Amino acid sequence: MLGNLFLDASVNHILIIDDDVELAGLFAEYLRQEGFSVTIAHDGLTGLGLALTGQFALAVLDIMLPDIKGTRILARIREQSRLPVLMFTAKGDDVDRIIGLEAGADDYVPKPCTPRELVARIRAILRRSDTAGILSAQDGPITAGPLRIWSDKRKAFWFKQELELTSTEFELLQVLACQVGNVVSKNELSAKALGRPLGRFDRSIDVHMSSIRQKLGQQADGRSYIQTVRGKGYQLVRE
Repeated sequence: MLGNLFLDASVNHILIIDDDVELAGLFAEYLRQEGFSVTIAHDGLTGLGLALTGQFALAVLDIMLPDIKGTRILARIREQSRLPVLMFTAKGDDVDRIIGLEAGADDYVPKPCTPRELVARIRAILRRSDTAGILSAQDGPITAGPLRIWSDKRKAFWFKQELELTSTEFELLQVLACQVGNVVSKNELSAKALGRPLGRFDRSIDVHMSSIRQKLGQQADGRSYIQTVRGKGYQLVRE
């Protein structure tokens, strides 16, 4: 079922997939006041179909839907698209948050949340998804051993193979690559890659890093290319 359907492709076009008609409507109204156009899908399968049209800048996806789990929708999206996804999770439910991030969500926001917080999270994701990147095109790629990152094209290559990264994973890897060999704190990673301060019990960085590690594989000696420095942060090692 659709609510307020607009099919104009736009860098400010947001898709909300949530069966809570009243809450989705409230968020949509606030987003429109902030300059966004909004399409609402009140069931998962309709939302999935819309998410794969390529007409949206970002999808806001509820993890609990009546017809299909939000994590299954996210997995289907990730099979075909790099569309940034912000997930609604149950307030205080760390399991839902971790599952969502592991499935490829760019970030999460617990329900209930204020429209202002939702807009702030959306803007943060869109800023880091902007093709401008950290460096301009004429600066060339960021190089860190076998890693090459083109900020302007939002592409990363590892041993000449393109990496399939979410927008958040791309930003995290880019921050580490810019400081290769140095330890980068979780606070700095959260501020630069997620666009928000790191919460006290927030494990988002850890989950994203786990996913990036899997995509990079291991060194010949079995060690990860991204090292955890206990109590300090993460380090992309030099080869």
